[in-house]
Amino acid sequence: MKTAFRALFLLFTATSLALGQNGPKNSAFTFGEELQFEVTYGWLNLAEAKLQISRRAVNEQMRPHYKIDAYGKTKGAATIFGRVNDNWGTHLDTGTLLPSLSYRHIEEGKYRKNEKTYFDQQNRKAKMEWYDRDNRTLKDSKEYKLPGQVQDLVSGFYYLRSMDLTNLKKGQSILITGFFDKEIYNLKLIYEGTEQIQTSLGLIDTYVFSPLMPQNRLFRGDFPVKVWVTKDQNKIPVKIKANLFIGSLNIDISSAKGLRNK
Repeated sequence: MKTAFRALFLLFTATSLALGQNGPKNSAFTFGEELQFEVTYGWLNLAEAKLQISRRAVNEQMRPHYKIDAYGKTKGAATIFGRVNDNWGTHLDTGTLLPSLSYRHIEEGKYRKNEKTYFDQQNRKAKMEWYDRDNRTLKDSKEYKLPGQVQDLVSGFYYLRSMDLTNLKKGQSILITGFFDKEIYNLKLIYEGTEQIQTSLGLIDTYVFSPLMPQNRLFRGDFPVKVWVTKDQNKIPVKIKANLFIGSLNIDISSAKGLRNK
């Protein structure tokens, strides 16, 4: 169950680090935005997730940043299989839309993981730090070379939302580079066209994407995931569906507050 839940965050990794890395101009999101999601696995109401932008800027390297957090936790009967309470976050430069800091605080049963990654985008370096289970004492650190400017797991999704999607052609693929969990990922995203779907927010026109997932033991097939993003100025995700080796994982939006564009 914890493996299926972790797939939620891997979906954001593969679907969001996309659509190029030149000249971002954000008109899609702003401070105070909050998106809530319900996560289901077959008949089981597995978890709830939240994407939240802080109400005020934080400073990194003497520049203002969005502080963006992704929260996920199991609920109800799903906790019988193991309680999960995760927080993945980023500090995203408001001008360049590149991350200066990313972090993960993971609680899955008795397992704990606390880490930070400091990005030096100009000098193509990333420094990772690992902390004890109480997130108080630094245990280890290591520096990594980057091939160029990169996104992290959370920041990449917001970078995607800043891009102009109107001129994409069906079948078009985009290759990008991201840094996550000590490794460089070269990911491909396929644009599948548009679709109108029913959501908790109403009937919505969407862009549909399928990421080519890295080889792993979670997903079934080359294109096991589909993502639906609103075809408007906000470009928020409203649905993600993943075919796992056993069953399917669905992530559906339940509410949206603080949107930049009404």
